[in-house]
Amino acid sequence: MEKLTEKSCIEFVELLAAAAPVPGGGGAAALIGALGTALCSMTGNFTVGKKKYTAVENNIKMMIKRCEELYKRELTLVEEDAAAFEPLSKAYAVPKDDPHREDILEEASLRACSTPLEIMHCCCKAIEILEEMLIKGSRMLISDVGCGAILCKAALESAALNVFINTKNLKGNKQAEIVEKEADSMLEVYCFRASCIAEKVMRNVRN
Repeated sequence: MEKLTEKSCIEFVELLAAAAPVPGGGGAAALIGALGTALCSMTGNFTVGKKKYTAVENNIKMMIKRCEELYKRELTLVEEDAAAFEPLSKAYAVPKDDPHREDILEEASLRACSTPLEIMHCCCKAIEILEEMLIKGSRMLISDVGCGAILCKAALESAALNVFINTKNLKGNKQAEIVEKEADSMLEVYCFRASCIAEKVMRNVRN
């Protein structure tokens, strides 16, 4: 079976628009995160080999390598998010009079949180690299760094929604509370950091 990430852009968007549960918000978040991370990598690749940036070339090469690892992982998370939906949909299909329904739903909901939570972690790592790339990368591609930060922030917030939709019915569950606290912490810290990157870039290109 063809992977979602092996489809053309047109096919993927059409699938996203269709009356089908996958791909959905989680898969879209992972893809957006991969695009933002790839823009960081692109900036690095255009920087390497330029005399002006010789002093930071090794740092840039390390950032490119980290970005490549990240966006490849984010692309696999597109597939994993789709695969995670099936057990959750089966859990919701369990008859309401089944005495085990709540336990089955709880377990499936917690499992469904793992992929969007990892998408969030990937986005946070990408934002950290984008901060460094803003300082050390080619000034000719500063707008791409800003675009990367905006995309990673959007992916971070989108993935968070997919975490919270799965924890909302798990009130009082200690593991769900831990997951929500972790997601909230990433949102608080990294949305601000991504916005700072974008604002710095905007000031630079407008002045």
